[in-house]
Amino acid sequence: MKLTVNGEALELDAGNLADLLEKLDYEGDWLATAVNGDLVHREERAAQPLKEGDRIEILSPMQGG
Repeated sequence: MKLTVNGEALELDAGNLADLLEKLDYEGDWLATAVNGDLVHREERAAQPLKEGDRIEILSPMQGG
């Protein structure tokens, strides 16, 4: 299915947000995720279905000053 991840168009087969993160090799509990502009908490990722055309944002905290 066609998804937009962090502004990049991708063709991936992922049933839910947790599957997508695994396929893209994202790890860690510190990620912030959103689907179509709605925040998805870590505990809800496996229950968050994905469909054609969804926009996913995956953010990680940055350190520095």
